[in-house]
Amino acid sequence: MNGVNVLVEKDLFDSAAAEGKANFRSAAQQLNLWAKVGKTALANPDLPISFIYDTLIAKEQPKEIFEFEE
Repeated sequence: MNGVNVLVEKDLFDSAAAEGKANFRSAAQQLNLWAKVGKTALANPDLPISFIYDTLIAKEQPKEIFEFEE
C-alpha cells in the first residue's frame, strides 16, 4: 500500500493508537479504518454506522472458499 504523510492532531493519533492496539492494528491502520467508515457513512447516510463498520471489517478478512458436499 502506498502512503503519504499527513498531520493528525495528537489526541486523535493517541486514540487511534490505543484503539488500534486493542484490535491488533497500528495507529495508521486504525486511522485509515476510521476514515473509510466516515467516508462510507457520509456517502450512505441511511446505513447504520455499525453496519458500515462490520462490512468494512468483513471485507478485510481472508476469503474462505466454501465447497458443498456432493
